[in-house]
Amino acid sequence: PGAPTSFRKLNVVERAAYNVTTSHDPIIQDLAAKDAASIFTTSDILSMLMCAPRSVYSWDLIITRQGNKVFIDKREGSNVDRVTVNENAADAPLETSEGTKDTINNVGALMEEATHINHVFPIQTVTESQTSKRDMANEHPFYNPEEETDPPASKAYKYRKFDLSLEADEQPLHIIVRTELDAVVKNAISGEDQYLTIKALNEFDNKAIGSGGALDWRTKLASQRGAVVATEMKNNSCKLARWATQAILAKADQMKIGFVSRVNPKTANDHVILGVLGYKPREFAAQMNLNLNNGWAIVRTFVDMVMSQDEEEAKFVLVKDPNKPTIRLYNVPRDTFEEEEEMAGIDE
Repeated sequence: PGAPTSFRKLNVVERAAYNVTTSHDPIIQDLAAKDAASIFTTSDILSMLMCAPRSVYSWDLIITRQGNKVFIDKREGSNVDRVTVNENAADAPLETSEGTKDTINNVGALMEEATHINHVFPIQTVTESQTSKRDMANEHPFYNPEEETDPPASKAYKYRKFDLSLEADEQPLHIIVRTELDAVVKNAISGEDQYLTIKALNEFDNKAIGSGGALDWRTKLASQRGAVVATEMKNNSCKLARWATQAILAKADQMKIGFVSRVNPKTANDHVILGVLGYKPREFAAQMNLNLNNGWAIVRTFVDMVMSQDEEEAKFVLVKDPNKPTIRLYNVPRDTFEEEEEMAGIDE
């Protein structure tokens, strides 16, 4: 990767994509009704909580207790869904209010750009043909062909159960997590199916404020791949840890990471793909010193806090302080955010 002949334009392919929160997932609703577990969430939400010590920016989650069940959700338009850029860099991108006139390289603009790239990159890199298609055992939980004009994006959902029980527990404690896989390939040797997650790192301007001392990918990705990846692991520690966590939760065989750069550093509209690297998720996590046991301990701590409250029916908001390594749990009225959802429905 990185050879000039391998550059490929990043194209927008219209596909129906979904990012449904826990409580609105019909499969999770069904599993909860069957008492399949005590805690329910999705891998994008759970990875945020499990990687919380690495996060710098603010984010929040909604935790709802219904009797002996706990649902961990995100709000509509939450930061949980936005892909950060150089969040962990020593000279991280600036907010517009901090005096920068460089509007396309401020925090919000870079998040929008990276989120867009991570929406279109997996769609472009997957081969869409009947011969390469893999149908799962169950129907797509969110796609309705009568309502959508675009075909669905390539995606498989796996609802996986994990055991959070401790030796002292009287009852077992299980969590069900909706995980996602983006593609499948045949193993060249064994011929077995291998499942992949597909993500993309993006280069904006290695001379701009907030670039975190990044190397020029066009000249260094092929010759100094290790140095490029090491810099990204430092500058994007939280983002990459989340991606590795999501891949491990989904039991992916490989995580593919694309390197996408602006055609011109001065505009965020056009991009090229410079190369793609593949990693085994657990090996990638080990390179980043990512210990999933620590993440599970964080999840268990907050679940215990919620379940220890006197109220059988309650709603909580978990808030990460901006720039501080602090998370706060607030008990809020049960109808909090519901008016917000109703308004969103009316606007549509």
